[in-house]
Amino acid sequence: MPPPLAEEPVVGVVGAGLMGRGIAAVLARQAAEVRLFDTDAVVLADAVDHLSSQGLPVRAARSLTEVVQGAAFVTEAIAENLALKQSVFAELDAADPHVVLATNTSVLPVTRIAEHTKNPGRVVGTHWWNPPDLVPVVEVVRGTHTDDTVMADTVARLTALGKLPVRVEKDVPGFVGNRLQHALWREAIALVADGICDARTVDLVVRNTIGLRLAEMGPLQNADYVGLDLTLAIHDAVLPALNRDPGPSALLKDLVTAGRLGAKSRRGFFDWDPGERETVAARLAAHVRTQLPPPTWDNTGPAHERESA
Repeated sequence: MPPPLAEEPVVGVVGAGLMGRGIAAVLARQAAEVRLFDTDAVVLADAVDHLSSQGLPVRAARSLTEVVQGAAFVTEAIAENLALKQSVFAELDAADPHVVLATNTSVLPVTRIAEHTKNPGRVVGTHWWNPPDLVPVVEVVRGTHTDDTVMADTVARLTALGKLPVRVEKDVPGFVGNRLQHALWREAIALVADGICDARTVDLVVRNTIGLRLAEMGPLQNADYVGLDLTLAIHDAVLPALNRDPGPSALLKDLVTAGRLGAKSRRGFFDWDPGERETVAARLAAHVRTQLPPPTWDNTGPAHERESA
């Protein structure tokens, strides 16, 4: 854990679900107080109890106004619903015209989320990845009106928290990580839909080939490594055959329509036994931990992340 900052002010989090409470836990490392708000009183109480039991300086806020007033930084982590986010940001903006307002959206345009605020320059995207306490990267997304100082201050704050902030300079759907992830998922679903292989084979191939090396060598370094001439030749042969559907797969739509929603309904591409989702989550967290080198702290963050930034 990083050393605490002596005079770090109050910060706020809107949304006390899994992502919200996870982000709150990270922010609490260097905050005098984290104010947490959720419209669901039961979820809020559970989150505050959980975080407080870890000795973190978190307390429940009774309203959005209470979350934001006097805070230096407020982040939103609620459902991916544009109208709902717009309403929340308009209220936060009206309650305090100076605090930096961040959204944890993973796909919605930051510019649209800030659309009903009077001060869109202090609205910024901060897309955390799940689990937020383990995954280093946070995508810092510039909306059309986001101020340069807000971008810089947000990057500095996240670096001080031990995260690896990356700047996304254009407000495109899915930002960087989700564009890459869902391009892979689209082709994975197409392979199953076209009868080329089954879902288990797709996952076995990914986990035991590209998945083994992606944590160490990213796709563009890998392209350089094998040679851009070879990469070009492969693209000439393969890209014309890849799926180009402009919308979601018909197979994916059929599964959802049939109520096969994955682990939450116990059937999706795979069948899920009771408790299996929790087992998979624990295994994933353990796997992520083994790939992260132990940080060496100084005042600017962990050494291994400073070198990678």
